[in-house]
Amino acid sequence: MILSGGMHPDLMKYPEHRMQLYRQAKTASATARTAGFRNRTQYCGFISETKHNTAASFQKQNTIAFRSRCFHHNHTLSLERYREDERISGRTENMANKVFDFSSSTDDGQKKTTAVQEEICTYTTFRQDSETADAGHPILVLENAEGKLLHHISGSFELPEKRTSFHFMDAGTPAETDIREIDERFEDLVRWLGDNRINVRLSGHNTERGFCVYKIREVDSGGETKLSAEDGFLQYAIARLLAAKAPADAPDEDADDIEGDEMKLTSLQSITDFLNVAGRSLPPHILKWARRNLVVARSTEIGPDERRHAQRALSIMLNIQWKDTTFGSIDPVEARRILDEELYGMEKVKQRIIETIIQINRTHTLPAYGLLLVGPAGTGKSQVAYAVARILKLPWTSLDMSSIHDSDQLTGTSRVYANAKPGSIMESFYVAGESNMVFIINELDKADSRTSGGNPADALLTLLDNLGYTDNYMECTIPTGGVYPIATANDKSRISEPLMTRFAVIDIPDYTRDEKKTIFSKFSLPKVLKRMGMRPEECVVTEEGAYAVVDRFASMPGVRDLEQAAEHLAANALYRIETQGISGVVYEKEDVEKLLCS
Repeated sequence: MILSGGMHPDLMKYPEHRMQLYRQAKTASATARTAGFRNRTQYCGFISETKHNTAASFQKQNTIAFRSRCFHHNHTLSLERYREDERISGRTENMANKVFDFSSSTDDGQKKTTAVQEEICTYTTFRQDSETADAGHPILVLENAEGKLLHHISGSFELPEKRTSFHFMDAGTPAETDIREIDERFEDLVRWLGDNRINVRLSGHNTERGFCVYKIREVDSGGETKLSAEDGFLQYAIARLLAAKAPADAPDEDADDIEGDEMKLTSLQSITDFLNVAGRSLPPHILKWARRNLVVARSTEIGPDERRHAQRALSIMLNIQWKDTTFGSIDPVEARRILDEELYGMEKVKQRIIETIIQINRTHTLPAYGLLLVGPAGTGKSQVAYAVARILKLPWTSLDMSSIHDSDQLTGTSRVYANAKPGSIMESFYVAGESNMVFIINELDKADSRTSGGNPADALLTLLDNLGYTDNYMECTIPTGGVYPIATANDKSRISEPLMTRFAVIDIPDYTRDEKKTIFSKFSLPKVLKRMGMRPEECVVTEEGAYAVVDRFASMPGVRDLEQAAEHLAANALYRIETQGISGVVYEKEDVEKLLCS
């Protein structure tokens, strides 16, 4: 790396016409961080290697190096700061490696007075499982005995005096304050922010503990403007860390905040940063798997297809929140209310469902068996599944078994194939966005069993056993302790015995004539009128007319045909109102029979 023989390859990326940009302190794009000097160690090594060159060459080339670092670290650095870096570059490489090492400390907690000052760790860590960040549950606590820190303060985590501190401007004068406490979930995040000299805006409140920080936002060098891409990653990492040991996502504090879920880990740089920042949020075996696949994805000695598959697998796995499988208690009254909203009548069915899932109140784990809802089409089986997801306060995802013709569609294909892809079960995890979910398996009896490989539904057995599921594409055991399966079927005789033993079977009978009449009058017709923007008095169906609707579809199971009939009547009434100038239409029995039978 001798500059007299030519410019360093990394510096060639920054032509002379950009020399002026270091004075303007423009923020570089997020992708610019992937090249050039990645840390202080590389920069100091570069300075050391070039000291023997002429003064003119040193000045010219290191001015470009200085500008390059400004681009890669997204911060404004003054020329005075650059000269200070030049001064400290003469220190040993060993010390350069420790610039942002928060782990070292002295015995007495006081600054050393030796020629080469050692780092001082000023903070302690604390444990908490709160899914929210507020003054009572802060991310970190700063020293604020002098009251310099306000509600919002901008700066960066730096070590100007070899102390674990936050560096900011106080009335135009550089100032710093020690870090006193850090939530141990965020220790790596704070270290990463310091290593990359990222400007942030802290939001917090003064308490007896100190300045309790509950929000961290990435901002530009001025300390005000939020950076969309970079801050999106930061908020994504914070959301994942907050949810690491909590049953729910952290709520949004400010109206203009970027949700962490809007960020997806796709690039190798974002994946690498996430593993460095929030690796603790992953189960240990998944973290090891991720690191192995990251090596594959970044290797230049492996074929492009294998690298692409490794990166895709990482993106899928890391975009899933791997949560704790401990669940809170269920309120039976609230559960019953939710079921009443989705299912009319069928009191025994509702009671059986609540009895099945109420055991969570004692074990705080999901029931050992899922639910298999068996009944005619249109009886509300899917609605019951959605209601259970609401009761458990879990996201849900669905899988239609009638479209599955091969077990590979469920278990994925090996990465040895160029067109390999994960299975439908793994994709369901990705769609749900977390490991705790209600997995709805529709039409379980419709799986194609005529294939040479047998019934593909049998591939669900490992998922249903809650012992962990392995996808051929992912090549990793997926924890399934937080998955609650709910299957629906019309004919349970077409389901294999091994699958039947994994479910608590609940038969959902068809509705009676009176129940269907009530459903049509109180649910189906009002729902259609509301959707079409009509008032109730504009389309009235008498009681005898409602029975005529039910009798018209007596041979059809379920209530789906009733809603279609309601839409037919409402559309006819709206047409007559618009063309004839009348205020409303009343349908008697004869009117219904004439209209629906025509």
